[in-house]
Amino acid sequence: MTDPVTLTAGAIATLAFQEFIKSGSGELAKKFTTEAISKMGQLRKLIWDKLRGNPDAEDALANVEQGQEDDLTDVGTYLKTAMKKDPEFANQIQTMAQEINAGKLLDQSSMTMNVSDNSKGWQTKVEGGTAYVGEIHIQGQGE
Repeated sequence: MTDPVTLTAGAIATLAFQEFIKSGSGELAKKFTTEAISKMGQLRKLIWDKLRGNPDAEDALANVEQGQEDDLTDVGTYLKTAMKKDPEFANQIQTMAQEINAGKLLDQSSMTMNVSDNSKGWQTKVEGGTAYVGEIHIQGQGE
């Protein structure tokens, strides 16, 4: 059995507010189990309760819940500070975030590609982040 992965404050904030960023509940149901989605609400409540009283944090939390994804970075920053100040809280939300992450549904879809005439092709499935796929050729460098 492998050790659980330690999630950053930003990753925890993203899991907690997944419902409000980029996709509606229908898309969320395609990516997470019902139990994981339920725990997202509990995690979000814990974060709200901990950060309540900090007007800037409350504004960032409210903005994320209104779909302003840019404020998610700020929530992660406030959460990181709270986790450093309260190790028990940090452990509690780490555990819950790992349970949510474990409820992520695996993409079982397949991809088909036909390549002919000595061509090259790449197929990728990217979940978040940026993928740079293919070959990069830089002509005339170092001459």
